[in-house]
Amino acid sequence: MFKKILIANRGEIACRVIATARKMGIATVAVYSEADKDARHVLLADESVLLGPAPSRESYLVADKIIAAAKQTGAQAIHPGYGFLSENEEFAARCEKEGIAFIGPKAHSIAAMGDKIASKKLANEAKVNTIPGYNDAIETPEKAVEIAKGIGYPVMIKASAGGGGKGLRVAFNDKEAFEGFSSCRNEARNSFGDDRVFIEKYVQEPRHIEIQILGDSHGNVVYLNERECSIQRRHQKVIEEAPSPFISDATRKAMGEQAVALAKAVKYQSAGTVEFVVGKDQDFYFLEMNTRLQVEHPVTECITGLDLVEQMIRVAAGEKLAITQADVKRDGWAIECRINAEDPFRNFLPSTGRLVRFSTPETSMEQGNTDALFGVRVDTGVQEGGEIPMFYDSMIAKLIVHGKDRNDAIAKMREALNGFVIRGISSNIPFQAALLAHPKFVTGEFNTGFIAEHYAKGFKAEDVPHDDQDFLAALAAFVRRKSRERAAGLSGQLPGYDVKIGSDYTVVILGAEGKNVHVQAHVDEARGRTGAATIRVNGKFYDIVSHSRLNDVKIAGTVNGQPFVAQVERGTVKNPLALQVQHNGTRIEALIMSPRMAELHKRMPYKAPPDMSKYVLSPMPGLLVDVAVQPGQKVQAGERVAVIEAMKMENILFAAQDGVVKKVVANKGESLTVDQMIVEFE
Repeated sequence: MFKKILIANRGEIACRVIATARKMGIATVAVYSEADKDARHVLLADESVLLGPAPSRESYLVADKIIAAAKQTGAQAIHPGYGFLSENEEFAARCEKEGIAFIGPKAHSIAAMGDKIASKKLANEAKVNTIPGYNDAIETPEKAVEIAKGIGYPVMIKASAGGGGKGLRVAFNDKEAFEGFSSCRNEARNSFGDDRVFIEKYVQEPRHIEIQILGDSHGNVVYLNERECSIQRRHQKVIEEAPSPFISDATRKAMGEQAVALAKAVKYQSAGTVEFVVGKDQDFYFLEMNTRLQVEHPVTECITGLDLVEQMIRVAAGEKLAITQADVKRDGWAIECRINAEDPFRNFLPSTGRLVRFSTPETSMEQGNTDALFGVRVDTGVQEGGEIPMFYDSMIAKLIVHGKDRNDAIAKMREALNGFVIRGISSNIPFQAALLAHPKFVTGEFNTGFIAEHYAKGFKAEDVPHDDQDFLAALAAFVRRKSRERAAGLSGQLPGYDVKIGSDYTVVILGAEGKNVHVQAHVDEARGRTGAATIRVNGKFYDIVSHSRLNDVKIAGTVNGQPFVAQVERGTVKNPLALQVQHNGTRIEALIMSPRMAELHKRMPYKAPPDMSKYVLSPMPGLLVDVAVQPGQKVQAGERVAVIEAMKMENILFAAQDGVVKKVVANKGESLTVDQMIVEFE
């Protein structure tokens, strides 16, 4: 077994590999860019080596620097994680040439299956059913349009070396095919150093289901059941689960056996994933093979009890698989939510900056620990006080739960999301909460178009309906009451000027454009019980008990005997004196005051925000890669104005209305901050 391994990656996957290596008694070496010098994976590893500047093409994608770091530290093996060089056959071959074990498949397997064009040709030769398409690299956007018309719209334009939703577009007409081809090539070139693009038929209303396989150097291959990955936004997975609520045991077996046959055809070693698109009648087609560890591997670990990173390390060390197909378990139900640094209420724009607060839910499973059944696990590469840089992808954590069945897992995930505190940047937690509560998700009636269908106009606060809105008002009144009780107990108060606690409160829920909602709440102290009170709202009683401190963001306790976890904090964007209450994805901002004060508050005039319609502002931090307009130019609504690159994705800004450009304020190549002015109209 190896004594020391180097992890050629960053973020949560680097921390994940370090956790298993530590469990196995293997020393670890982290590599990092200048942007990651204080990152969590660097602190966790036994040693660390600086690679270079922040952009991945100057650090994490430079094979020479990674090989040199391995030699410098005496690492016997390299684990590539996912992304970066994990599916680069040249890097795998280089490791082997240098006498360093590559913890992944052999270079010939990556070449045969990791390349999407080559893998489709091989699958066809093996008589595996594949989706109709043009599987050779396409050189020009005009050719892409011609091919797309021949296949028939809609089509999927994909980068050959793509992954993680990068370098992928769906086109429904000639214009979208032309523009999508150019964007795919640019993203692929920047993210993977390979700009080859191909086109295939887009199967509408499909399921995305993948089979996890595991092979060794002795010719043994097993499949570890399936993962349901159909909940996707812009072709990036949002929620994954294992097993799938859709396929039958017969389909599972057929897909698994086909995945194993495909893996054996290329003498596959290590962990890998065969992805399928599955139709409504459970007919399935080979999509591609990912010759690496998947982001969503924890859900497979939960239901099988296997540590996939450990299995990869053992296979790379030449060990034989310790299990046969008959030994593979399917125990309980696991769900993973990807927690991303993005603002769902602003069209999921990337959100970068400092993590002012970062507190995960209470967990019963650690990264790499598959022993604890039916628990909560958080895989992350960040920590409180750390920075979320603009140079890498937006995922900051993975929240995984393991339940006895699907309903148990959903309930456990919803509660865990309530206890996940992230401040300083925006996150997609409210969106995750909405998805988990959606009736169609709960019943398992969804496909890859689920998010596009149900959130076609974007995501808004009203898309997360709370099943008991009055509970939020009651909780706000409870926290205010406990705060007044503490203030009243302070010594040294002058007679006649002491704090009055009161029992009647008005919860003023702040709304848009000054349209506030007034809710009356009466609070009765629960005598003889500390941290308890009964609140009456709209004729309903809420007996709340909580021993959380008043300065804690996370409030845990019981309401009418049932446990709950919520988040409450003082100070909001609308008002620094308001309380922000968040539960089950719903968030309210409220002022809690006496009924008389509430009446006076109604008379306060509403101050409208300034009109910014004449300006194009940067909606996110990022790099301004293109400005498509000039001073004096007439621009129509919907016309392209600028392109911002952030977190390895291109984001196009369009004109909201017709106008004439007065001046261009920001320059191409400039690093922008949120709301920085780019273009001003007359």
